[in-house]
Amino acid sequence: MDKVSEIEKLREEIRHHNHRYYSLDDPEISDAEYDRVFRRLLALEQQHPELVTPESPTQKVGARPQKAFSEVKHSLPMLSLENSVSDQDLRDFDTRVKRFLGNDSP
Repeated sequence: MDKVSEIEKLREEIRHHNHRYYSLDDPEISDAEYDRVFRRLLALEQQHPELVTPESPTQKVGARPQKAFSEVKHSLPMLSLENSVSDQDLRDFDTRVKRFLGNDSP
């Protein structure tokens, strides 16, 4: 499969899974599998920046909130685990939390 076709196939797959996850609240794949597909698309787009489009899922942030939920203001920032997939990722998150709390000791 050529890169253009692979990129478009990955974009369609991600859009499908975004709809299942965000709109239907009925995911078909695990978060880890979704992240693997997304990272593959991101890597291909980084290798071929001329193929990046504004409509690509890599260029979008979040999804429309569902109407069933009310807006909540957080008094403290919500720190993110990002896409933690390794022990080191979790250690890095722990360090960020401790730094935020003013406790830099291990």
